[in-house]
Amino acid sequence: MPRHLLQAPIELDDVPGYRWKDGLLGPDEPDPVGHVCPTGSSPFLLLCDHAGQLIPKSLGSLGVSPADLARHIAYDIGALGVSKRLSERLDAELIYQRYSRLVVDCNRPPHNPTAFVTMNDGTIIAGNLDLTVPAAAMRLSEIFHPYQARIEHVVRTRLAAKRPTVILTVHSFTPWHKDYPTPRTWHLGLLFNEDRRLADALAEEFKIAGDLDIGFNQPYALENASDYAVPVYAEHRGLLGMELEIRQDMITEPADQIKWGDRLAEALRSALRRIAPEFV
Repeated sequence: MPRHLLQAPIELDDVPGYRWKDGLLGPDEPDPVGHVCPTGSSPFLLLCDHAGQLIPKSLGSLGVSPADLARHIAYDIGALGVSKRLSERLDAELIYQRYSRLVVDCNRPPHNPTAFVTMNDGTIIAGNLDLTVPAAAMRLSEIFHPYQARIEHVVRTRLAAKRPTVILTVHSFTPWHKDYPTPRTWHLGLLFNEDRRLADALAEEFKIAGDLDIGFNQPYALENASDYAVPVYAEHRGLLGMELEIRQDMITEPADQIKWGDRLAEALRSALRRIAPEFV
């Protein structure tokens, strides 16, 4: 099927993504889904929902300055580097989103108001202020749905093969945010909704070293109404899963991303041995 036509969200191994003729993404623009280590042996399936900074050319800059597009409001600084290192160390499959969360937030249900954010940390996202239903649908069709369809395909394939599967999403957060009254001092946040088993086990591993300030459901609470990946792919299926939130100032540099990836990989293996030794 020609690249510019809408693709069906099935048998995604050879499907680059959805494209509409005269739609959002041009023929020379990258596909939204990055996929690393698809044959990895690890029970962990890594997701990085806010990995990328790309804005489709058809949207210009969304009315946002280059300086703001380099900030945390556009993507999770350092999260992709940590995710790729985790993928290496764990031999784990990784799926990540290349386009900015300002275009559409791939860790939000589409009906949530923050899926198309209009202001973040004091910055107005002018290109989202008067977003029409057809324009929002185009962003969902070409960016949100290809990403979710790839994850869904991978999860279903793993489960059909009776492979142990643990969903781990990797995010980062800024230490200072205008929407919050006090500095966000945690080094690491462990986020969950209905199932805290993996979060508790991982906290126990880090407690041994005693050098990290860890927050449960900090700096955000993970909920069905506001979050997508962990509820949809893990908790609603009865799978182990959680979201990692790493403070951005600790993973800005590639060397620090490698260091955190290494440390998290060892802790995650040990945590999984605590609660599901048959997976390791």
